Formats: sequence, structure tokens, C-alpha cells
Amino acid sequence: MSASVDTANPSAASTRTGRGESPLRAPAIGLGLLAVLVLAVFLSLLIGARPLAPSTVFDALANLDPANGDHAVIASRIPRTVAGLLIGAALGLAGAGMQGITRNPLADPGILGVNAGAALAVVLGIHFFAVSTLHGYILFAFVGAAGASLLVYLVASLGRDGATGLKLALAGAAMAAGLGSLTNAVLMVGQEALDRFRFWQVGTLGAREVPEMLSVAPFLALGAVAVLTGARLFNALALGDDSAVGLGFRVGRGRALSAAGVVLLCGAATALAGPIGFVGLIVPHAVRVLAGGDYRWLLPLSMIAGPVLLLLADVVGRVIAPPAEIQVGVMTAVLGAPLFLWLLRRGKKVTL
Repeated sequence: MSASVDTANPSAASTRTGRGESPLRAPAIGLGLLAVLVLAVFLSLLIGARPLAPSTVFDALANLDPANGDHAVIASRIPRTVAGLLIGAALGLAGAGMQGITRNPLADPGILGVNAGAALAVVLGIHFFAVSTLHGYILFAFVGAAGASLLVYLVASLGRDGATGLKLALAGAAMAAGLGSLTNAVLMVGQEALDRFRFWQVGTLGAREVPEMLSVAPFLALGAVAVLTGARLFNALALGDDSAVGLGFRVGRGRALSAAGVVLLCGAATALAGPIGFVGLIVPHAVRVLAGGDYRWLLPLSMIAGPVLLLLADVVGRVIAPPAEIQVGVMTAVLGAPLFLWLLRRGKKVTL
């Protein structure tokens, strides 16, 4: 039997639960998530410090009048909503891709040190090179994310068994702690870096305008393609590295290409909004519970579910403590932690 037939089989991951998935289940989940995403976008435009009527949102989108105060409020919320869509999709897909690369459903760009590497590089750029532009942040974030990923892989590769999923998670957690300490050390001696980094560090969707975000879109698109093309490889890796090699996959090259895609997604998202945690962890795990473990569906569905979580967390952060706002990076942790515990209580088996 050919490798393409074997690895395209959706049962590659679902066999671990002892049951197959309905062929219509994942598409139905996808349609449901799209409907929820449309609702989340509408709520992001509607809800804020200034109350608006739902009809005002439709009117502003159809015939925007800058002289109209309500329309101006809607216009000010559009960049924030676009940021939620782009960053949520990037982090959701990056988390799913990272879980496929490591064969660890609890892998996450934050846990494996990728976000910490990007954040440290941005701080170094601010402190030593006076970086202040988005493209400067992107350059340093890419370098930091790639460097952290490489270091984690090299550390995890030490020993007889190579870079197993468990060793990658442990090495990533240690690397994240170490890089976070270095970041704090730089901030302690650089007041200007601290001032610029402080608001960005907590994770926010309101710091960029649409043209700036569109300039980052090519990096996000390239990273998304690199990760999405790894779906069949991830299905094969779910059976083990030896099985994937036996099915004809070049595991090392495939992992490297997918990891490069994850770096692009995480670096661009971190440059735009700061290090936002939990999205890459909770979203793929929730999608896996709902739609099964076939990465041909898990990856694109995570791209839809990521913005849903991020936009809804941002909406809650706007109204939970008026007149102040709680930044989305804080809210994703507040909302994600109990949801993640609930998922674990469902008894789903996590394979490291």
C-alpha cells in the first residue's frame, strides 16, 4: 500500500481512542467555528467602553462616516479586530504544528521557549540598537524565535533517544525560564527598553494599525503554508518516527520545514502584539477533542478557533473592569487555564 494512502487516513490519531470519526464531523465543526468567528468579530466591533447599538455596526461598515462619533468608534476598533484575526490564526496554527512536530498535544510556542526567544531578541534590539519600528521588531523576533527553537532542539537531542517529545517539552520549559531571566536582566539596566517593552510584554491587540499588520501578512502566509503542508507528515508521526520513515517520509526535512513555519508564525505574531500565551496550547487541544486528531482538519480548524478565543478574550477584557481594560495576554491565561483543566478532566489521553 502506498504511503500517501496510509498517511492520509484520518484514523491515524483517532485509533488511539479506540474509535473512528464520522467523515462529516470535522466539516460540521468547521462550519460551526466559522459561525462563532463571525459572531466574535461582530462582538469585537460592538462591545467596548462606549456602548453602541448593533445596527450602528452594520451602518458603519456599509457607509462609514468619519464625522459620525459612533462610526469613528467602530473605525477605531477595526484594527484591533484585524489584529485578533491574524494573531489568533497564527498562534492557533503554530500551536497545532508544534504539537504535530513534537508528537506532544501539550506543546506550545510558550512552553517550548519560542515566544521567550522572540521576546528576548526584541528587548536586546530595543536596548542595544534603539529599534522602534514594527519591521525592526519582526527581524529581531524572527532571529530570537529561530535561535530559541534551535537551542531547544539541540539540547533535547542530547542523549541516546534523541529529541523525543518529552525531552523537547522539558528543554523548552527550561529554555523559556532562562531566556525570561535574561530578558528581565536587560530590562533592569535599560530604562528606555523597559518603558517600550512594558506595555508590549503583556500582549495587546491595540498597538498596530491595519497597514502595519498587512505588511506582516506575507510572513504569516508563508509560515501558514509551511505548517499546513505538513499535515500528512504529522499524521504519520502520530504513529512514531520509525513508522513515518517506513512510510517514505523524510522526517528530518519535514520537521525542519514545519518548524521554520512555526518560527515565522510565532515571530510575526509576537512582533505585532507581544508574547501572548495559552492560545497555541488550548486551541489545538480543544479542536482535537471536538473534531478528532487528523491533522488535515486539526490544522485549519485551529486557524479558525484561534481568532475566536483571542477576540472573545479581548472583548471580555474590555468590560470586566471598567473603565480600565485588561490586556488580551492576561485574559487568555485567565480564560484558558480553567478551560484546559476541564479538557484534562474529560480523560483524554495525552501521549508524550
